[in-house]
Amino acid sequence: QVQLVESGGGLVRPGGSLSLSCTTSPDIFDVYAAMGWYRQTPGQQRSLVARIARDEYTEYAASVKGRFTVSIAAAKNTVYLQMDSLEPEDTGVYYCYAEVRTLTTTHYFGQGTQVTVSP
Repeated sequence: QVQLVESGGGLVRPGGSLSLSCTTSPDIFDVYAAMGWYRQTPGQQRSLVARIARDEYTEYAASVKGRFTVSIAAAKNTVYLQMDSLEPEDTGVYYCYAEVRTLTTTHYFGQGTQVTVSP
């Protein structure tokens, strides 16, 4: 059964740091093409924040480049998002995702974790 379970969200002041983690089921981790994180704010669609491909090539949204770092710990089936120098605009629900390519490309998402950046 496909599972992605996030943890690590919370409330932080501007300038602070948070680390998110997402543990995946082995059936995903064995075949993923890329993993990463999306963010959603009220009234908006989910937007890509960070992505790491299987070859560890990383991509970031322009708004977080230089402040966020995505990484994978293969031994733990876990993908991380280290968020530094947080800004109020980073507030939202963060969703871990995994991209699996077979005949088509499928995105699997976790349940989401709330990140709030506020004084």
